[in-house]
Amino acid sequence: MTKPIEVRNPRTGKFDYVIIPPPPKLLSQQCHRLRRGQIPWQEIGIDGRIEALKQWKKAILSDRKQLTDALVNDTGRLSTSRLEIDSFLNSIDRWCNLAPQLLQETAKNTSIPFIALQQTAVPYSLVGVISPWNFPLLLSTIDTIPALLAGCAVIVKPSEITPRFVAPLMTTLNTVPKLRDALNFVEGAGQTGAALIEDVDLICFTGSVETGRVVAETAARNFIPAFLELGGKDPAIVLESADLDLATSAILWGSVVNSGQSCLSIERIYVAASIFEQFYHQLVTKAHRLQLAYPTIESGEIGPIIAENQAAIINEHLQDAVSKGAVIHCGGKVEELGGGWWCRPTVITEVNHSMKVMTEETFGPIMPIMAFSTIEEAINLANDSIYGLSAAIFADSPELALEIGMQIDVGAISINDAGLTAIMQEGEKNAFKFSGLGGSRMGAAGLKRFLRKKAFLIKTNTNKDPWWFNDGE
Repeated sequence: MTKPIEVRNPRTGKFDYVIIPPPPKLLSQQCHRLRRGQIPWQEIGIDGRIEALKQWKKAILSDRKQLTDALVNDTGRLSTSRLEIDSFLNSIDRWCNLAPQLLQETAKNTSIPFIALQQTAVPYSLVGVISPWNFPLLLSTIDTIPALLAGCAVIVKPSEITPRFVAPLMTTLNTVPKLRDALNFVEGAGQTGAALIEDVDLICFTGSVETGRVVAETAARNFIPAFLELGGKDPAIVLESADLDLATSAILWGSVVNSGQSCLSIERIYVAASIFEQFYHQLVTKAHRLQLAYPTIESGEIGPIIAENQAAIINEHLQDAVSKGAVIHCGGKVEELGGGWWCRPTVITEVNHSMKVMTEETFGPIMPIMAFSTIEEAINLANDSIYGLSAAIFADSPELALEIGMQIDVGAISINDAGLTAIMQEGEKNAFKFSGLGGSRMGAAGLKRFLRKKAFLIKTNTNKDPWWFNDGE
């Protein structure tokens, strides 16, 4: 667990960074320290916690270049790293604005006139967060910020594939003593994450279904809540009436943003047969305009494949599809350039659900397209998956799109757009099927799930209750 881990640079392929996971005893000590820090963190109240987070944001803005440089080295992409930092800072503002109202205590009358009810909530003492490599900063903080505002202490274990951002982030955190005592980031791989679950009161995990199952089983054994955000194989349905220019632009972005390395990427496209040819020709034309961010990071829009093993998965899916009759119209392979792995936007037709590219999570800039004859067929195809994270529907009638959406087994559906849950965080949603478990990380529930509800039932008179025993008086 304490053996040094070498970290690969996704642009060069060189192992140019090292992390050293904490030994089990030190990790346990860090958790105990945070538990002690949680008490004063809760006691300073919501105003104090908001003030501390705003101080942290100010420190991050002052040190933004160092954080950006670290994220760029972690992921090999620039514009998305800038967007990731902006999204993180915006989430601090958003939750600081929402939290006071969400944390208000309530008192109300009950069905029994002489019993009053006062409702409050108590934060979990220590929340654990285990986050993935595709959006290292954003996904390590998306649960952390609301948990902190709820009054919890938080310990975060980011992916060992993209750990460089931790050092500059900790530098800014150390300038805010009150927050520093309630928040910590630890480096390490799977063993560190597994040990972390044993020392926390609630765990948030974002990652693969396989690892998520292990996390859930461990949490259940320890009788702690587990909130899991797992894989996706998001479908898009394009009806005959759809605006094709809009649909192709939205689907292209939703499929290849961050080189397709997003759980909410569009990974399956179902298009009405009557517009199929026109649709895929437009998509190919637009895909050809996107360039790799190579040889320089500003050369294009498509960054490298961050995790080396993911490059092998993408190639496997493409080769499997071609061997079963699929036709590739652009892109089509993972190539090595300058030591990094790259994949150009890839449009594929003649695909079906016997192919891995239509059934397994590819996590790359791959756009496989199938034609459908009826809306019922499109719905059946969209639902033919073990995943149920999100989807997109394109039609000239929002009412028809909503009617179709009600029949799709996913937690969030973008209408005449794609990947909107990456942009708008207000809508509460659950992951369906194997895409996750637990309450919504978006909307008001994203904060409230870090609280245990507590009720005070208050007798307001001195009379004997009618259901008491008759004691003879």
